[in-house]
Amino acid sequence: MIQLDRYDSGKLDRARAIVRDLDSVLVAFSGGVDSTLLLKLALDQLADRAVAVLASSPAYPESEQKEARAMARSLGARLVEVDTHELELEAYTRNNPDRCFHCKEELFETLEPIRVELGLQHLAYGATADDAGDHRPGHGSAVRRGVRFPLLEAGLAKADIRAAARQLGLANWNKPSFACLSSRIPHGTEVTIPALRRIEAAEQAIKLLGLLQVRVRDHGDVARIEVEPQEMSRLLANRERVVQALQDAGYKFVSLDLEGYSTGSLNRTWKPGVAR
Repeated sequence: MIQLDRYDSGKLDRARAIVRDLDSVLVAFSGGVDSTLLLKLALDQLADRAVAVLASSPAYPESEQKEARAMARSLGARLVEVDTHELELEAYTRNNPDRCFHCKEELFETLEPIRVELGLQHLAYGATADDAGDHRPGHGSAVRRGVRFPLLEAGLAKADIRAAARQLGLANWNKPSFACLSSRIPHGTEVTIPALRRIEAAEQAIKLLGLLQVRVRDHGDVARIEVEPQEMSRLLANRERVVQALQDAGYKFVSLDLEGYSTGSLNRTWKPGVAR
């Protein structure tokens, strides 16, 4: 459930000032609330000296990419699209807890030449103050490469960002959080394109029921569904439909996690050298 608090206008003003001081910026844009707010601030402060870039790979569903393109259009942003190739990196597909570091390395390495070609001073992405205290190996790549993160630098947390996005009239202020499809696969289990497509099909089938926050954790033949506790009754009311859809996607067994949706739940399963 989205918790919406009053945001700290001072922090938002600091974010505006940080963005303005960048002079020109390429914004890594995913269509999520964080990168949308960052892009909105960049466009307001820098106008055509702010450009959005959307990266595509098998780890992201096409439905998310379509939404991102529509959001960029609604903001009037110039949008550049690129492909990234993290699935070609053994360091990524072996799926150790540092997987996100290698993903961000691939992303920033792909985006840097675009920044240079466009003559923009900085590359920025939508890290938040919550990321600073969490296990975020990808953020280490950003720090190492000098990528800027104005929302985090201004101290804006997720709740601040949603409240500010709503205040600024951003249509996706209440969009559910989303992580790449690889995050559904337990650490130590190889990330493969067939597994990603299976997860994508399964989650899309459940979302068609009107459920918003959905994760299908991939345990080989077993799909473990996570939804918000208040949405479990809707899922169970459509039990036969869900089971059939997930079996059609490639799972033999379908389960519902009674604990409900939890970010990073697969981190509990990690033991070095042990695939689950």
